[in-house]
Amino acid sequence: MIGRMAAAANEVSTSGLVDTKQSRPARRREWPEERKRQMVAETLEAGSSVSIVARRHDVNANQLFKGRRETLPKESPAMTEGGGTMLPVGFIEIEFGCGARVCIRGEVAPATLRRVIELLR
Repeated sequence: MIGRMAAAANEVSTSGLVDTKQSRPARRREWPEERKRQMVAETLEAGSSVSIVARRHDVNANQLFKGRRETLPKESPAMTEGGGTMLPVGFIEIEFGCGARVCIRGEVAPATLRRVIELLR
């Protein structure tokens, strides 16, 4: 009995330090392309969350974001004259203190929008 206790004592850390190294490195899971596309498609559904889809499939959310970057078409944002980047927006409404209101649908040249705003100030 004392021999078994001595052997067990050698297996348990008494210093509070625990060796967490695994005997072999963990392998990354490989997903079939169809499965990756399905998970990415779920993240694009209205009201969906990448985090929730990731948890549902037991994957890291960063993997889904990477999958989205790899599978979705690259969009080039429109550049403004000042060098900043404008992202595509479907609808813009601007209400001025004087009561004037501007509603914009679709694409408008930045210079045109700037001129309209200057005129309504």
